Amino acid sequence: MSIQSVKAFFAAKAPDIEVIELTVSTATVDLAAAGHGVKPEQIAKTLAIRLGEEIVLVAAKGTARLDNKKFKAQFATKPRMLSFDEVERETGHPVGGVCPFGLVRPLKVYCDISLQPYDEVVPAAGGTNAAVRISPARMAELTDAQWIDVCE
Repeated sequence: MSIQSVKAFFAAKAPDIEVIELTVSTATVDLAAAGHGVKPEQIAKTLAIRLGEEIVLVAAKGTARLDNKKFKAQFATKPRMLSFDEVERETGHPVGGVCPFGLVRPLKVYCDISLQPYDEVVPAAGGTNAAVRISPARMAELTDAQWIDVCE
């Protein structure tokens, strides 16, 4: 179902982008990089974070780590990752397949500047074996994301 919502998102907004489904798991950055033949930093991981009562998504390069000081400066609070159970309920996507596309409900999306050096990144596409290849700028455009600097 989750992959289907991502396919529907791209069919409506960017029909030229194909959801790639592999026969192997791509649920971690290293598995995704190996499966798609890219460097781990080209994987665009999507973090689901609670900001008070609001849930936001932050897409960053696969090897990036949140910088608590930068995050607090941006959002005036410390990052609080969603629990395993909350992730699927709030995004509609399973852990390992979370992406800013085809969400179960609208969520604010941010893209960390760590993605900008790459011509193409590979975010998940709603499943633990699904992804898309997309430029960071186009990903931000399609998801109405704001660019921020919150990673080390």
